[in-house]
Amino acid sequence: LSNVLGAGKVATVPLPGIGQWPFGAGILFFPVGYVIGDVLTEVYGYARARRCIWVGTAALLFMAFMAWVVVALPPAADWGGQAAYEQVFGQVPRIVFASITAFWAGELVNSYVLARMKLWTGGRHLWSRTIGSTIAGQGIDSLIFYPLAFWGAMGWTPALVVKVMATQWALKVGWEVLLTPFTYLAVNTLKRREGVDVFDEGTDFTPFRTRI
Repeated sequence: LSNVLGAGKVATVPLPGIGQWPFGAGILFFPVGYVIGDVLTEVYGYARARRCIWVGTAALLFMAFMAWVVVALPPAADWGGQAAYEQVFGQVPRIVFASITAFWAGELVNSYVLARMKLWTGGRHLWSRTIGSTIAGQGIDSLIFYPLAFWGAMGWTPALVVKVMATQWALKVGWEVLLTPFTYLAVNTLKRREGVDVFDEGTDFTPFRTRI
């Protein structure tokens, strides 16, 4: 959803004393994606989260391919929506590449940092792991996505790319802080009901495998 609806749109929000401040509309989907990633790693461990990240990456590739196929299909002569369809669903190759690369790298960094911090803290201070992993994971995600997708693109000045990139990172970390109580609720509920609380001692943290 973030790729289809939010990746290419810059929205604005009025800030007192500053004026209109730009941000990427994809931020609206962050509360679902990264909280789920945090819960997966915290409860089930890095290896299972890594497998889900690979599945998500494959799903993104499939989505991009099918969007290209459907847009490329010759429209019926009496159907007048092709131009609008191409504008909304047409996949710009560099944005697709940037999005998939940023998702894969950012999610893996998020999961890795959270799993490592769980060992360092002995399972205490969940808030420090969720926020710390988001700072790292979303930092990598934003540093990869925005320059790859929009640097030099029409309507995107270098200053705008940097401003939106920094704003996205700050907003996502802020979202994580605000959603900490919901993360605690989800994590504690799953651990209690399923009797699972994985510590990644001896885990192979390489990203290039899907085996548990």
